[in-house]
Amino acid sequence: MAKRAMTSESLSFDPELSELPREVRWREWMNRVEAVLFAAPNPVEREELSRVIGREISVELIIDDIRADLQGKPYDIVSVAGGWQMRTRAAYAEVIQASKALPERRLDFGQTELMVLVSIAYHQPITRAGVSEILGREASREVIGALREKEMITAGPRSPTPGAPFTYVTTRTFLSHFGLDGLRDLPDIEVLEDSGMLTGKSGAEVGSAGFGVEDEE
Repeated sequence: MAKRAMTSESLSFDPELSELPREVRWREWMNRVEAVLFAAPNPVEREELSRVIGREISVELIIDDIRADLQGKPYDIVSVAGGWQMRTRAAYAEVIQASKALPERRLDFGQTELMVLVSIAYHQPITRAGVSEILGREASREVIGALREKEMITAGPRSPTPGAPFTYVTTRTFLSHFGLDGLRDLPDIEVLEDSGMLTGKSGAEVGSAGFGVEDEE
């Protein structure tokens, strides 16, 4: 009788590492969390990291110790989009760009797109009509579609107003792209208003969220 092929399901995974001394266990938990973050293309949430360490172990303490080990390295672990992600430090962005080792992944926004995105971010869930009211001009379906294609926004709950139109909300991709852990990290709306971004008078990068814009013809 042929032996059954071994699969990942048939292997027993021990997150507790109870057979190891405490100090060795901690280092191995650190290695496991770092390995997951290194391999993951997107931010990793607490629940996912908790699967590879002991039940009573704090993910935050593990990450704090990993970050201490990364002092002086060109990369770090950052809190973003409700999870954690390994990212190169901003000081090395020019070095990486100059090497041309990575494919170009620039995501640009026109002024109108950015104004619509900011309106949704600060007033979500909000309908297209609501965005138009804030801006004082129509937020076109084309702009909404472009932001959805870039995975910055998605459909939210239907509005209780007549016709029950869809509302729009920002996504985890939005948080990740602008380096935000959550919506509470958005810069004060007054900062954007003072910069002229909400009136189409500025193309500058604004606030910790890093909202940037390409000039429109």
